[in-house]
Amino acid sequence: MPDAIFADPRLARLYDTFDGPRDDIPLYVGIADQLGARRVLDVGCGTGEPAVALAATGREVVGVDPAKASLDIARGKSAEVTWLDGSADAVPSHLPGFRADLAVMTGNVAQVFLTDDDWHATLGAIHDALRPGGHLAFETRRPEARAWERWARAPAVTRDVPGVGTVTGQLTVTDVDLPLVSFRHTYRFPDGSTPSSDSTLRFRDHDEIVASLRSAGFDVTDVRDAPDRLGMEYVFVTQRADAPEP
Repeated sequence: MPDAIFADPRLARLYDTFDGPRDDIPLYVGIADQLGARRVLDVGCGTGEPAVALAATGREVVGVDPAKASLDIARGKSAEVTWLDGSADAVPSHLPGFRADLAVMTGNVAQVFLTDDDWHATLGAIHDALRPGGHLAFETRRPEARAWERWARAPAVTRDVPGVGTVTGQLTVTDVDLPLVSFRHTYRFPDGSTPSSDSTLRFRDHDEIVASLRSAGFDVTDVRDAPDRLGMEYVFVTQRADAPEP
C-alpha cells in the first residue's frame, strides 16, 4: 500500500510544494535524448512532473503509480501522458501494444521495494514492459552517504500551498536498521490538524543492485553521479540483456 503522503488526497496536494523544483528532470530528459528513446515508461510517476516534462519533448509517455491521489494530481497536469493506476505489471494488460524504449524510476522510487521479492518482481515487470534492447534508468541513494543523518537534523519547513494555505512540515527519522531507514512526515495545516505519513526506504549498495539487475535480465551500461545530489546517489543506466544485433 502506498504511503499516506502519496495516497491521502489531503497530503498528496502538498507534495509538489514541499518537494520543490525537480532538478533531476534534466537528467532523465538527457538520458532519453542520449538513447534516442521515443516511448518512455515512468514507474512510480507520483504527481507526474518528470512524465509531463518528457511528454513535452514530443515523446509518447506512460506514467504508472499505485497511489490514486497522486495520480489524480498528475492527470490534471497533462492529457498528453497516458496515466495508469497500478504498478509496472499493469502496463502490458492495459496497453498491450506498448513497449517502452526507456523506463525510468525517479526520486526514491527504486528504494520503496523493501524485500528482495518485491524488488525482483518490479524489475521483471519493467523488463516485460520494455522492447528487446530497451533501457531502464533509475537513481538510488548511496548507503555510504548516510542521508538519514542529515534528515535527523532537518528543521521544520513552512510553505504556502496553493488552495490549502500555510502549512508547516517536519521530517523525523524514526528508525535506522540498515538496510532499512524509516521516517515520518508530519504537517500542521491552517486548521490546526497535524496528519502524518510514515515511510521506509531500503538502501542497497552498488554490488547488490548490480547483482539484482543481472538476475532480472539487465546489463548495466553506465553508473553515474546524480547532478542534483553530487556524491549522494547512484544513477544506473541499464539495458535488457537481449539487445538485438545491430
